[in-house]
Amino acid sequence: MANLSNPLPNLKLNDGNSIPMLGYGVGTAWYKSGDAGKIDQGCIDAVKAAIRVGYTHLDGAESYRTEKELGTAIKESKVDRSKLFITTKVSHGIEDPEATLKKSLKDMQLQYVDLYLIHMPFFSEKPEDHQEKWKVMESLKAQGLTKSIGVSNYRPEDLKPILDIATVKPAINQVEFHPYLQRTELVAFHKEHGIATSAYSPLSANTKASPGPVDNILASLAKKYAVSEGEISLRWCIDQDVVPVTTSGKEQRMSDYMRCAAFKLTPTEIKAINEEGAKKNYRGFWKQKFGENNWA
Repeated sequence: MANLSNPLPNLKLNDGNSIPMLGYGVGTAWYKSGDAGKIDQGCIDAVKAAIRVGYTHLDGAESYRTEKELGTAIKESKVDRSKLFITTKVSHGIEDPEATLKKSLKDMQLQYVDLYLIHMPFFSEKPEDHQEKWKVMESLKAQGLTKSIGVSNYRPEDLKPILDIATVKPAINQVEFHPYLQRTELVAFHKEHGIATSAYSPLSANTKASPGPVDNILASLAKKYAVSEGEISLRWCIDQDVVPVTTSGKEQRMSDYMRCAAFKLTPTEIKAINEEGAKKNYRGFWKQKFGENNWA
């Protein structure tokens, strides 16, 4: 099981709140494509296992259709709500983010979430539409329905209209991020404007995009630190102030991932992964929007 004597670090956000630097997601493997009303006990059990081995950052979304499972797992785990960091996202319900969040809270049996994200920018190409939705997001924060607000899958050109009118900047942008999609310009834009970066699909170099140029360096570092190559990829994110979100249905693997708290990569090791990763481009999500060979 995880070595809880090495707690995961937190990242301070631009609004003063802090986010645990490893999240357990209830999308991907748990995404519900069938009957949305049918409860997935496997998802409930997995979230309870994640909480049991030490995850406090739980990442959901309206579109995953697993918010009821997430809420049930939280309730049955009997963990103090103040010890958890809960994220959810709005996509299908973007026409009315407030109503959507209130339904999400009801489904999760919660009074508030810690982070509420606009899941994607593709609902409109009009800057004023994004500005309008952002003002609603600011209102939700002001009402106390969410502690922090942010976006997901946004590019600099999507963020700029929001930043033009924001009285509360996006705290975070959750994007696909891994050695084969390092988002260099986007991360630099985030740092310039005080926006944190969160990574979904952080293990792609180990799974979907393998074999590839980083295989040897990941294997070498896994041997050095006595961890798995997946844990090296997670630590590679954390050591660059990027918050990875991953998932698994296996409790032992969840626990193993937590070992990324027990070591740090050196700047030279991070640079080596970056340089090898830059030799290949892989995008697993939103190819129809970004293009197969788009590094942005």
